[in-house]
Amino acid sequence: MREMADGVWRLSQRLGPKVNVYLVGDVLIDAGRRQDRGRILDQISGRSLSMLALTHAHADHQGSAHDVCETRRVPLACHADDVEAMEGRRPISGTSPIGRLVTRSWGGPPHRVDRVLKEGDDVAGFRVVHAPGHSPGEVIFFRESDRVAICGDVIRSMTYLTTRPKLLEPPDAFNDDSRQNRESIRRLARLGPSLILPGHGGAVRDMQAFNRFVAGLPDDGAGLEHEVSGPDAPATRARRDEQPSAVR
Repeated sequence: MREMADGVWRLSQRLGPKVNVYLVGDVLIDAGRRQDRGRILDQISGRSLSMLALTHAHADHQGSAHDVCETRRVPLACHADDVEAMEGRRPISGTSPIGRLVTRSWGGPPHRVDRVLKEGDDVAGFRVVHAPGHSPGEVIFFRESDRVAICGDVIRSMTYLTTRPKLLEPPDAFNDDSRQNRESIRRLARLGPSLILPGHGGAVRDMQAFNRFVAGLPDDGAGLEHEVSGPDAPATRARRDEQPSAVR
């Protein structure tokens, strides 16, 4: 594991940070694909674990959730709007052909949600920020003290085709509502993060580059903004293809 911030560890994986799982104190954030079961359980072996919390209930984030919770006897938490998916009452990665393929390839079995998260809840010292669009129940875990954001798939910092570093939106094919997700990206920017830990790709440390990326998003989200507490971090207009150096 690699420590990304005080008390925040990213679990190791072959060939770099492609499908990220984080350990924050004694709380595991996300559970990768079902094929990640072994690496997750191996790396958290011998460590205290009190809960598994999901950024969202897509197949590449909930895949090993059932096995981790059963093996370690810990409760599962996710946002209210993804409970039906996690518990098997709604498709976990949508009903499109690619969504069904992802579910068959990576998805894990349903599991009961023990703690239903809502806006403003505390998880291991991080505030729950609802950030729908990629998934109805997508959340950002944000720590005010050092402004670290674990953002799930609100953004990604790698291309899926080549895996090279680049700030990108999640592909439309994987989103519940791409327009709404852009508003969640803007909400992430308004939190004023100092470090962004995404679900796919390396840590984002260059906030000027991130703000340029946000400023370059299509201006199609009028009326979808959430109420946000705390200071805003307005972005400045720039081209969206100037971002690769932001990722480390």
